[in-house]
Amino acid sequence: MTPPESAVDSVSPAFTSCCAGGPPPVTLASRLRHLAAEAGAPVWGLVAILALLAVTTEQQAAASALFTIDAFINILPFILASVAIAAGLKAAGADNLVASAFSARPATAIVMASLFGALSPFCSCGVVPLVASLLVAGVPIAPVLAFCIASPIMDPEIFILTAAGLGLEFAVIKTIAGIGMGMLAGFAALAMSSAGLLADALKPIAKPSCCARGPETPPPPVWRFWQSADRRGQFVSAARTNFIFLGRWLLFAFMLESLMVAYVPDTLVASWLGTDNSMALPLAVITGVPAYLNGYAAIPLVRSLIDLGMPASTGLAFMLAASVTSIPAAIAIFSLAKTRLFALYLAVGGAGAFLAGLTWQLAG
Repeated sequence: MTPPESAVDSVSPAFTSCCAGGPPPVTLASRLRHLAAEAGAPVWGLVAILALLAVTTEQQAAASALFTIDAFINILPFILASVAIAAGLKAAGADNLVASAFSARPATAIVMASLFGALSPFCSCGVVPLVASLLVAGVPIAPVLAFCIASPIMDPEIFILTAAGLGLEFAVIKTIAGIGMGMLAGFAALAMSSAGLLADALKPIAKPSCCARGPETPPPPVWRFWQSADRRGQFVSAARTNFIFLGRWLLFAFMLESLMVAYVPDTLVASWLGTDNSMALPLAVITGVPAYLNGYAAIPLVRSLIDLGMPASTGLAFMLAASVTSIPAAIAIFSLAKTRLFALYLAVGGAGAFLAGLTWQLAG
């Protein structure tokens, strides 16, 4: 029997929420808990660092804040471009088509991913939304890891600046090394995946969705997605999600970079990598792994060290290790990968940098 309309209207909100399965009342405390959960570890880490600096060294707190804002503004065009491309691929339905190209045959996919990573114009961290979308679309880990290793090492802008600052030979060798390190990472991940060592190696945000159709016979993409209201909505939603996800991690990464710039003296790096040290090559890798020097910032430092007598092969090893394991790139990968896969990323970054430097040293 259907109750009269007046009876329905007289049901209290408390009865509806508790007994009829309605949503609980929204309170200020619940809103704050939701905002805290949305902010996540990078935002709270950033706040904690600024609070500690404000208490201990107020001047450094201001300097770090300005450094972080300036670095974020400088990289913002690359972030917007990469987010727009990733969101456009999703809205057009092209993510599975890209997945198909990356996962056709394992060996070919790894080589293609390494080449594309070294030649694409994305920065080391701005590519994360695209990488996440590839993983969600079902691309295997091996070619994606190859892409992630090669991408921060070289791109067209870095190639031009490296050739201008360190010579065309250095730029070409660095490009070849980046492609080789990408393939090393890809085939290592392929072997580990075949042995079952990388099962469940992705964090929830990067796991393939339950409804992913996979790379087989993907539907044709709709490149003019803006003509559809639904696809425009998908674009806006994906762009917003990716920008917030990437932006909060990058702000935290640049804050950490400001601390390294402030408290790690340049003379320490120079004394470890000089010609008088027989362990300069392995030390270059050890120094480069935790250091933040992106492909642009490393060029003048390595140029000055080479002018002081440091072998170019040592400079190459340092730049490769620093590029692959720079704080923004490493944190970005850590946000997608669990410990096993992240450890493989760091291991390949260090081993590949050492092998590349050693090969050039022996060839010279």
